[in-house]
Amino acid sequence: MGLFRRNKNNNKPVIRQILDLVPHWLFRSCTNTYKTDKGVHKYRTYDQFVALTFGQLNKCQSLNDISAGIGVSEIFISDLGLTQSPARSTMSDGNKKRDWQVFESLYYRLLSHYKSVLKQHHNTHIIEEIKGKVVKLIDSSTISLCLAMFDWAEFRTAKGGIKLHTSWDYNLMIPDVVNITEAKVHDRYGLKQLIFPKDTIIVEDRAYFDFELMLNRIKAENVFVTRIKSNTLYETIEELELADDVDQHILKDEIIQLTSGRAIETGISKHKLRLVHVYKEDENKVIAIITNQLDWEYNTIAALYKKRWDIELFFKALKQNLQVKTFWGTSENAVKSQIYVALINYLLLELIKRTISKKAVAFSNLSEKVRFCLYHYLSLDYVCNEVREGVRKVTISPQKVLVLERDLFSG
Repeated sequence: MGLFRRNKNNNKPVIRQILDLVPHWLFRSCTNTYKTDKGVHKYRTYDQFVALTFGQLNKCQSLNDISAGIGVSEIFISDLGLTQSPARSTMSDGNKKRDWQVFESLYYRLLSHYKSVLKQHHNTHIIEEIKGKVVKLIDSSTISLCLAMFDWAEFRTAKGGIKLHTSWDYNLMIPDVVNITEAKVHDRYGLKQLIFPKDTIIVEDRAYFDFELMLNRIKAENVFVTRIKSNTLYETIEELELADDVDQHILKDEIIQLTSGRAIETGISKHKLRLVHVYKEDENKVIAIITNQLDWEYNTIAALYKKRWDIELFFKALKQNLQVKTFWGTSENAVKSQIYVALINYLLLELIKRTISKKAVAFSNLSEKVRFCLYHYLSLDYVCNEVREGVRKVTISPQKVLVLERDLFSG
């Protein structure tokens, strides 16, 4: 019957069911755009995508692991939609030569394709005062690389690295922009788009604190919420009243104007801004949040800045559950291909988590279940909702177990 096949379950392995969430017409559109299958007869873009996806979901350490893992069974190879298991050298050539942008394009096309479903099923606390507003959380994360092997990713004198500059859509709860650069690129210049359509709310850390950027956002009628740098000069125009005996974590709420020479030079000094001082008990420190929104409740501003934690959790989930720290190739093309395939798998796992799992489950828990069941011919519903920790008793009779043992080990 084939590897782990049971007639009560699915006729496709778990990994194939995940791959099938990528519509074939959409995949073909991406390959046609970048002509990544031009002149190719055997190892097509889809074959590489299957191989890289297997490596991601199974957390393979090398191309040899991917080749051996896919090649365990002819039936498994066929059920993945392949005619043969990929050779290490073939995958290596694909990593070097097949344009990484085809996978970048696939990620954004899939995000657009599943946008309404992801939005409908996202599970996050809604801040009432900004309900229905477009919110972007912006941050970056650095991945260290060995400079001797990744010489194109120079960071410091003896260290290499890349940086994932990310815009996180609060309503989708998933990245809508990811730009990969050398780690030496400053956060401020990592994303092309930092000015957004009218009424967009932008939440970010103080790495993006820039007078000219703030002024341009005010002109575009964006709302920014960020941390003020500790050496910033400003004048308090008005201290706003705080409620008594509640919200003790809010220490001060004030209207300010920036007064430094640079602020005057850029023109941002002409605009009134808001500064909310929040005590973080877990870190025993005070953070000062600056915004151009003068009318919201101070708790809304504090809660918005706290939402930055969502993008931090994304970086953590990506690094811990998918393969973005050990790379299967050293070229820039190979690294970017691997990261965008990881992002595609993150999107597909999030889609499964939100639409198939009947109970709230951590991303790490789901990805672990999928990894255990990758070869199994089980439905995604069963993997999400029936596979669980704890003791499970065998219900098959001892006589049948004995027959199976004789079949397996008889000479």
